[in-house]
Amino acid sequence: MLTTSSLTIGYHRRPIAFSLDLELRPAEMVCLIGPNGAGKSTLLRTLAGMQEPLSGTVRLGGADLFSIPALELAKQLAVVLTGRVEAGNLSAYALVTLGRHPYTDWLGRLTPRDEEAVRRAMQLTGCEALAARPIHELSDGERQKVMIARALAQEPKVLLLDEPTAFLDLPRRVELLQLLKRLSRETRCAVLLSTHDLDLALRIADKLWLLSSSGELHIGLPEELALNGALARVFQSEGVEFDHARGAFKVHQPVCGPISLHGDRDGVATAWTWRALERIGYEVHNNGVRRPVHVDVLDSHHWHLTTPHGQSDHPTLASLLNALTAPSGNEPKRG
Repeated sequence: MLTTSSLTIGYHRRPIAFSLDLELRPAEMVCLIGPNGAGKSTLLRTLAGMQEPLSGTVRLGGADLFSIPALELAKQLAVVLTGRVEAGNLSAYALVTLGRHPYTDWLGRLTPRDEEAVRRAMQLTGCEALAARPIHELSDGERQKVMIARALAQEPKVLLLDEPTAFLDLPRRVELLQLLKRLSRETRCAVLLSTHDLDLALRIADKLWLLSSSGELHIGLPEELALNGALARVFQSEGVEFDHARGAFKVHQPVCGPISLHGDRDGVATAWTWRALERIGYEVHNNGVRRPVHVDVLDSHHWHLTTPHGQSDHPTLASLLNALTAPSGNEPKRG
């Protein structure tokens, strides 16, 4: 659908990323991730035809992207940007109809074919019930669905989105990324989105484009980039650490010292206890070797703490953490 050859992007002859050979395929959802300032938005703007590359080519359907007339390009490629759209009293339906602009006459009149495309776009995104509501009355999640419906009304082959989850809470972010994954399958559209939701991208994306601060782009399955160490290397200097064993990112914390943890490896209480101990700065081990400071997770209402100063039982996780962080000489101290 969309390919690049020896693409260099940047501003005013200041390159950000070099020699990019990229490919977006039908029915594929790709997440573009990387540190702030790495150039993710610049890459998206270049692929959308909104910014000229410093060198190299971008091709859409075999044609040079920058030689395709604007109306024809809008029939093949749609863009959803980060900023909130101020649409006044425009209804959700009226906003989605704007996606048919490349197909209408100079008066903007909708044909039955146009109206059917609008209805289908709203149906695919689950926002039919919002049709009559003014845009300014919608929540951020509802508004984003409407913006995606407007883009789908263009019936594009490629859909580019810049931080589509930026203003959403966690449940809405998960819902939106799942929606985009489903849309890529159902419409056979190639979907590329930039995101800072690293864990969600790892779980949902078909492929990752990982752009480093030095302009190096790593491409592959999420699992491949985890296994070859690319994820860990790119984010190492950003205050975020990638845990290969757990397949998740974690924030660097001051180390209190080692602590061993015993409990059901697949248990929910053990997993959340592990996270809580890491959060307060402990280096957690669960390899069967008991450390001087040790926690047994007996169930979700019972923790047993062993320290060089003695043993204690705790009915809540908060009680356990208070004991571990207490300044008293009778409790374990931070290392």
